[in-house]
Amino acid sequence: MILASIPSPPQGVWNLGPIPIRAYALIIVAGIVVAVWWGNRRYVQRGGSPTVITDIAIWAVPFGIIGGRLYHVITDHQLYFGPNGAGWMATLRIWDGGLGIWGAVALGALGAWIAARRAGVLLPPVADAIAPGIVVAQAMGRWGNYFNQELFGAPTDVPWALQIDAAHRPAGYEQYPTFHPTFLYESLWLIGVAIVIVWADRRFRLGHGRVFALYVFLYCSGRLWIELLRVDTANTVLGLRINVWTSIVVGAGALVYFVISARRRPGRETVLTRGAEVDETEGSAVG
Repeated sequence: MILASIPSPPQGVWNLGPIPIRAYALIIVAGIVVAVWWGNRRYVQRGGSPTVITDIAIWAVPFGIIGGRLYHVITDHQLYFGPNGAGWMATLRIWDGGLGIWGAVALGALGAWIAARRAGVLLPPVADAIAPGIVVAQAMGRWGNYFNQELFGAPTDVPWALQIDAAHRPAGYEQYPTFHPTFLYESLWLIGVAIVIVWADRRFRLGHGRVFALYVFLYCSGRLWIELLRVDTANTVLGLRINVWTSIVVGAGALVYFVISARRRPGRETVLTRGAEVDETEGSAVG
């Protein structure tokens, strides 16, 4: 018996004349704005130029969007290709949902690296400055899944269960009205991650990319158990969803980097530009 539940929004698209206004797109844009604003504030507090983060975002954001979409299309190729696929044109409709964070971070990092080299700045301090903003942007982005009624978990009747319209229920689950709101679990987890990495950065004066590495490790730790709750169609390897394996591999890599970096380069860098002698003494804490 379902005593309480979270209703899904009646729509995720509003038409302004001939122009569709999509909640998913608005949330993604808002997340980018927050990430750039907070990243810029933190980078300036670290002693950086107030124009660097914006200049890097011009490269990193489109690279990240393309990377996120590519990862989604590749790992869920059956949704677009083959006898039951939606076709090539559907791969371009990112407003329908489908941005893989792994691809977004990987290709976004490539775009940031290119921009950082062009600007003559070191990438690790940029990554450390922008990490909390990326986390909050991800937390916001999960609410796009809420408006699209997608990527929810297994059926449940807990008081915070999410109502899903019949049209959005996956095959085999048509009889279940409510599901685990994995979008909410991940959003709350990410807010917690943001709090932890900001606290750790202040407390331990993290540098040399370790704030970003800590973000990746903590995110992967949460994504691992949240991914196991989901019931949407996904490709598997050895019985586990691809995103579960990605969480394990990427999270382990981030942890190894964090430990090795802390031993080899303790403290926080104070020189942020390329070609300058790096002072390994600790800088001031930032929030």
